[in-house]
Amino acid sequence: MSGNRLGTLVRLDLTQRVRSVAWYVLLGVFAALLVLVTALSLLAFSYSDGVGAGVYSVVVFVVLLLVVLVSPTLSGNAINGDRDAANLAPVQVTLATTAEIVLAKFLAAWLTGLSFVAVAVPFMLVAALSGGVDPLVVLVSLVILIVEIAIVAAIGVGLSGIVARPLFSVAVTYLVVAALVVGTPIAFGLGGAAIRTDVTQSYRSYVYDDSGLPTTNPPTCGPWESYSYEVPRFDTVWWLLSANPFVILADATPARFSTGGYPEDLFGNFAVLVRGAQIPPEDSVTWDECAWAPTTQSTPEEIYSQTTPSWFVGLAVQVVLAGALLWWGGSRTRTPSRTLPPGTRIA
Repeated sequence: MSGNRLGTLVRLDLTQRVRSVAWYVLLGVFAALLVLVTALSLLAFSYSDGVGAGVYSVVVFVVLLLVVLVSPTLSGNAINGDRDAANLAPVQVTLATTAEIVLAKFLAAWLTGLSFVAVAVPFMLVAALSGGVDPLVVLVSLVILIVEIAIVAAIGVGLSGIVARPLFSVAVTYLVVAALVVGTPIAFGLGGAAIRTDVTQSYRSYVYDDSGLPTTNPPTCGPWESYSYEVPRFDTVWWLLSANPFVILADATPARFSTGGYPEDLFGNFAVLVRGAQIPPEDSVTWDECAWAPTTQSTPEEIYSQTTPSWFVGLAVQVVLAGALLWWGGSRTRTPSRTLPPGTRIA
């Protein structure tokens, strides 16, 4: 593999992508959305001591959301689009290998996605200047964001080599990304609701008359009563969320908590919400009015500390999926090809 050839192919692909006016309009719309999101976030987190931490987390999540929405369109027709436009065959007859062509397509799609991060840098600086942003949070979140953009780009480029028609490959790319982003919460919700367990509630209270006052002084305790009801078992399917890009970003980023044990940004809120699903429901619940004592609940920080992170498992699943699709797309692009789909243009 030649670095010079690879660099030339990447520059060629990037030139084709960014030479249109529509690309700059898209970046301008993205910047306008970030202006609106940043302004609203500053107002929303104005009550918090660490305003910058909350604003920064919102900006990073919005960048990931927009990349997920736009990147399939930019990478889902990288190979078959050039084939239809008769741009792929002239490159294949040069000294460039199939691996170099596919890798260059992937790098170009990745760099195109990273341009959204570059546009978001000023807004991240605004959040940092607002105060309360931990440098470690910035480092980890940016690394995960860059990796997630690479994974989406690899999925799109791989499918563009597997599927013959550009429009269909873009649609399939959106479906795969939607399965990770939207499908995992749906599977989590349906799976947890389908697996249920019985919980027994035992309780007793004072004996009251018709007017709602105790019948004796001191009040007399009534008999114990109990009943059973079903609750969903989300603790058995929480792992389905581990491959979600937003869950990976939130779970991998170090959470920051206030003195009361509550998250200071969206990273911590998302992480606590997902990790809380790991805790199984209690088999029995007791409530005794005659021996009343204040109930204590675990704070979000305690839930976070006593549960298991899962981001590295989900990230490994995504890397394997993207790598397999990229390899498969490369094998379908290799020349000479024994078979081609009907109607495929080769020159």
